[in-house]
Amino acid sequence: MGSQSTDGGLGQEFTSHVIQAMGPNTTPRMRTVLSALIQHVHDFAREVNLTTEEWLAGVEMINWAGRMSNDKRNEGQLVCDVIGLESLVDDITYREASKTDKPPTSSAILGPFWRADAPIRENGTTITFNTPKDGVVAYMHGQVTDAETGKPLPNTSVDVWQASTNGLYEQQDDDQIDCNLRGKFITDAEGRYSFYCLRPTPYPIPFDGPAGKLLKLMDRHEFRPAHIHLIVQSEGYSSLTTQIFDKDSKYLEDDSVFAVKDGLTVEFKPRKGDSQAEWDLEYDVKLAKKN
Repeated sequence: MGSQSTDGGLGQEFTSHVIQAMGPNTTPRMRTVLSALIQHVHDFAREVNLTTEEWLAGVEMINWAGRMSNDKRNEGQLVCDVIGLESLVDDITYREASKTDKPPTSSAILGPFWRADAPIRENGTTITFNTPKDGVVAYMHGQVTDAETGKPLPNTSVDVWQASTNGLYEQQDDDQIDCNLRGKFITDAEGRYSFYCLRPTPYPIPFDGPAGKLLKLMDRHEFRPAHIHLIVQSEGYSSLTTQIFDKDSKYLEDDSVFAVKDGLTVEFKPRKGDSQAEWDLEYDVKLAKKN
């Protein structure tokens, strides 16, 4: 089964034996990923002298996240977020995609509250239907272009979603109508999109699951800075998943999921001559062609 380490335990030969147990039909990429995963997990267990009780607690946390996850909340993803894994993977992916003199708009993590069934709405309409008393409406608009050429990209999907001022997305809150504060907008012939939304506010991530327990164990706060989510997709271009952050928000320096990065903070400006909105936000998006 493999030789023992110097302290009498199972050492590197055992780990190599586990890795080499993969069969010949394992794909090269799967072999690379799983070999590294097994090596690091085994090294981690040996480094911290992981006990059976601690390992079982970790397994139960994974199972707990699975039981809580559904099409409206991805708790497993939230666990990855609070330890910075999703932000790290996002950064690796973006750096690979932006090795050019004219990089696309910066990406950011998806987060656990995206819905695939958001409705398509007309440009210039609103996503805020249950506007709270403390909610402040903003008009968000911009243009989607080719990062390399600057050419406008018509018929591009701009999928947006945000939390209300109580810190809840609509699927968490019975007082909000279905698909409140979310929608998909299709850019016009000049690549432009527009809609009314709320100026976002900071909020705590859900604290009732394993992600919240992890934050408590690490003595960290649960707050996220004010942000709006976007997924921008155009035929022939790499999909962009990102978040934009109000530059005047709290928690920009210590976001609980480490998603804030340079280039993603935005400035809301006073909007004049519009009775429907107090603030104006112009946000342009640059997409990279698929390789």
